Amino acid sequence: MIALTPVAVFLTLLVAGAPIFLVLGIVAALGYYSSGQPMIGLAQKIVDEMNSATLVSVPMFVIAARIMDSGGIARALISAANAWVGQARGGLAIVCVATCTIFAAISGSSVATAMAMAVIIVPAMASRNYPTPFTLGVIGSSGTLGILIPPSLPMIVYAVITDTSVPRLFLAGVLPGLLQAGLFVTVIMVIARRGNLPREPRPSLSEFLRANVVAFPALLLPVIVLGGIYSGYITVSEAAGVSAIAASVIAVCIYRELNWRDLPRIVTESIRTSATIMVIVAMAFGMSHWITETGVTRALVNWVNDSNLSSWQFLLAINVLLLLLGMILETFAILLLTLPLIAPILPALGIDPVHFAILMIVNMELGLLTPPIGLNLFVLASTAKVPVATVVRGVLPFFGAMFVLLMIVTYVPALSTFLPNLVYGVTP
Repeated sequence: MIALTPVAVFLTLLVAGAPIFLVLGIVAALGYYSSGQPMIGLAQKIVDEMNSATLVSVPMFVIAARIMDSGGIARALISAANAWVGQARGGLAIVCVATCTIFAAISGSSVATAMAMAVIIVPAMASRNYPTPFTLGVIGSSGTLGILIPPSLPMIVYAVITDTSVPRLFLAGVLPGLLQAGLFVTVIMVIARRGNLPREPRPSLSEFLRANVVAFPALLLPVIVLGGIYSGYITVSEAAGVSAIAASVIAVCIYRELNWRDLPRIVTESIRTSATIMVIVAMAFGMSHWITETGVTRALVNWVNDSNLSSWQFLLAINVLLLLLGMILETFAILLLTLPLIAPILPALGIDPVHFAILMIVNMELGLLTPPIGLNLFVLASTAKVPVATVVRGVLPFFGAMFVLLMIVTYVPALSTFLPNLVYGVTP
């Protein structure tokens, strides 16, 4: 009975469209109050959990992504990718996938990746008479790579909640991310052949070299960030700070599309975005602690053990749940609502938390493309000034490819765990 009232309030607020941080905070406070626990315990739990060096990396990666978005870095990457693969039929679409793959290795954000590509790729593809739904579908789908290929903001939050190694999670996203990019290119090649989409002119040797030389500083960013983490010289939070500083220097001093006076504005906007994430995380910690105290997680673990549910059945059910939640909730809300309940069940079923993290990330990628909430859909519809339905039509073929990826990730755990186990050893 104690838990019933908070659950009813939770569902009511969610259906009413209340902000997710408010839903989590009110339910946590009500849960503590109704169970007779002192409210100071809730505040202390939130403070203790938020005192995390890993969470410091979130605003730093957000700042780096915003600087790359407006500092000429995306433009340089697109030019280099075009020099390499633009001559294929549907070349600009393949360029978009390739650029998003590289950009994702720096930004950590799907929406930032999609926005950076949209500003440049949409006009370029429109001038070459690519169908508008196809153009927006390519950008929206490729943008989701921003949360699968490391660094990834949702992976960082997952790591904090489940006490999982961030470097292991980052490595786990590499092979699935590359496979996703490969599936997208395959879809593009099929559509390009059927629709007789245009090719880009082959660049001269001097143009090819110039595009690659110009992109070289931008390509150094993922090498600096990820190389620093995996070499052990810097932590994830330090790497995030390095990425923000390096992106600032490259944008201001090399590409010169920003000046030092622009940086305070960009930092302010980034902090505002980061604060939104942090408030949600803080409230989720409070709710997670209340759920643990009520014994709900223990009851769920016992139920799974008693029901003899196999791991493949459990993962199938979780996929269905996450796909449904992706239609109505945004990425961090899904993570923070479900993990406190699901994470304790994983050991009982022998499911590697690193493998499960990638499964969740792919589901959240699908959520970014699923109406009515899908953020990438609305970002692109707003940028291109077209109805959301136009973006949805373009996304559908790529959605199918991502569903194939989800099934592979779900039932071939080695795709996610091979690299982490190779580098760091198998977890006991």
